[in-house]
Amino acid sequence: MVGLAVGDALGAPAENMKPSQIRERWGRIEGFVSDDPAGTDDTEYALFSGLLLAEHGSALTVEHVEAAWHRWIADLDEGSFRGAGFSERGTLENLRRGLAAPISAQHRHAWSDGLAMRAAPFGVFAAGRPAEAARLVAIDGTVSHEGEGIYGGRAVAAGVAAAMVSDSPGAAVQAALSVIPENSWTSRSLQRAVSAARRAPLRPDATRLSVERAVRSSVVIGGYPWTDLAPEAIGLAFGAFTAARGDFTHAVLTAVNMGRDADTTAAVAGALAGALRGHAAIPERWSSAIRPVRGSCLPAMAGRHVREIADRLVGAAGGHLAPSDAARDAS
Repeated sequence: MVGLAVGDALGAPAENMKPSQIRERWGRIEGFVSDDPAGTDDTEYALFSGLLLAEHGSALTVEHVEAAWHRWIADLDEGSFRGAGFSERGTLENLRRGLAAPISAQHRHAWSDGLAMRAAPFGVFAAGRPAEAARLVAIDGTVSHEGEGIYGGRAVAAGVAAAMVSDSPGAAVQAALSVIPENSWTSRSLQRAVSAARRAPLRPDATRLSVERAVRSSVVIGGYPWTDLAPEAIGLAFGAFTAARGDFTHAVLTAVNMGRDADTTAAVAGALAGALRGHAAIPERWSSAIRPVRGSCLPAMAGRHVREIADRLVGAAGGHLAPSDAARDAS
């Protein structure tokens, strides 16, 4: 959970930028480029889903999710949806119009990475049980996503679930692929990016930039206007994670410097690497910068910290994590 928040805060300034624009402005991003780093809707919606999951556990239903969206977001008198992504805006507009799930997910960005960005808590809760993590995140996503948007969430939740109990990046990749249709766009993008991430570093002239270019070019559609496309974001995140061989710092910085939906791709890469390597693998200068969220997107989440949600998820897991695993992996 801390890995997700760190990746989100590192990637936020580079969101929607091209790699050339990142290099022109900062050279290569190697850390926080702001004196006051903060996460975005990625972290706040992950807290939202984490709280919901901690409350209901494996008994979670679509009705629980829809009720929470109304109680904590849609029915509050807060005017416009501050800081929300397109899929969240579409969902909230539909809910405020009186539409119910799954009709609430019928909007122009149902294929977005908005479910993937909040999927990590399901992997924490269902550590070692990728299929259960994927089942639960799909229930959460029924209110806001369809098709490839659901597949993106399933891939991340399953990948984190596998990483929580493994020391192999490949185990997380295989878990992600096992819970989505083989012929889906998300599956094809994930496989292309991982393949590129494995091959590119083997070239005699390989550099960090050449590896990032190889991963990026394997999935990004040149000229496509939307950067929140779930198949693309999943490919970039798992590609960065694979190129880094699970190393936290390398994974998140690779994701950040590839641009596009950089806060989400870095958040997912950070969640995967954090689950795999544990909290100690996250540089202290980064983890110590993570504060309680400001509620800039979800006022109802203001003042909550990702560690609080991690503790609740481990408690709600009901013993599926051994004590030593819980201590290592909760953050």
